[in-house]
Amino acid sequence: MEPLTGKIRAICVSEKRGVEKNEVEQAVLVEGEGIQGDAHAGKWHRQVSMLSGSSVDEFNRRGAGVKNGDFGENLVIDGIDCIKLPVGSVLKFENGVTIRVTQKGKECHTHCNIYKRMGECIMPHQGTFTEVLTGGTIRKGDSFSVEYPDVNRPFQAAVVVLSDKASVGQREDLSGPKAKEILEKNGYEVIETIVIPDDSKRLKMELIRLSDGREADLIITSGGTGFSFRDGTPEVTMDVADRNAPGIAEYIRMKSMEVTDRAMLTRGVSVIRGSSLIVNLPGSPKAVEECLGFILGGLDHGIKVLRGGVSECAR
Repeated sequence: MEPLTGKIRAICVSEKRGVEKNEVEQAVLVEGEGIQGDAHAGKWHRQVSMLSGSSVDEFNRRGAGVKNGDFGENLVIDGIDCIKLPVGSVLKFENGVTIRVTQKGKECHTHCNIYKRMGECIMPHQGTFTEVLTGGTIRKGDSFSVEYPDVNRPFQAAVVVLSDKASVGQREDLSGPKAKEILEKNGYEVIETIVIPDDSKRLKMELIRLSDGREADLIITSGGTGFSFRDGTPEVTMDVADRNAPGIAEYIRMKSMEVTDRAMLTRGVSVIRGSSLIVNLPGSPKAVEECLGFILGGLDHGIKVLRGGVSECAR
């Protein structure tokens, strides 16, 4: 990719969430937090939000009449299309401030005033979210350059645990922490570990968000792979898949049969969505530990191929 450069068209902040932001001439970015005084600052992955100026202009050409900050964005950027930046891209501003892209797009829980007026809001599918790596002051008109993510950077993983009881605190989740521990020991950066009910609609939303929005290299699910009528993880996973990758699930079952013949009853699948690999595991921490032990050594090459770091080739 050719180097990209751009400028800040507008900086916008607000003291409350869920409202339009007000434009300011400059702002202080705090490392690991976000914009000082902005409601969305905090120790999470969506500290500073961005929209491309071209996206706002196009929306206004259709009669929207929006101004900077109306979508709740912190930065309006000229010169680049934010949504096309890969997760992991770093924006380096002229005064030394750096921010890193962590998510593209977002789920829309409530409809904003713009949506009610126009029947559409561009933030859910055009917005880009970042975290602050190096703090400092940025100003309207500041220029920046984009550094694309290194294909050899550590793999990023997300863990989704499906459990009705654990999701409401009736039982401690042990599978998620076990998966996180094993993944980190194998050099992965675990960007999210979440516990949700055995709910197909919620699982589908999370898998799409983690693959399309956060562009996780590996998404591990734990639970929902058995014969119960609420066990729908394999069906949801296949529903979001772009391509099947059956060998991983087949290998898990084969190796697990050496431990227990009940392994024949697990229905887990393994698929690819975009550049993300999604692998279903059973719900117990023991099974999670065993299954990850079976497959992690062999996933390295496949994930590098999905990243574009290596090519498929015969040995």
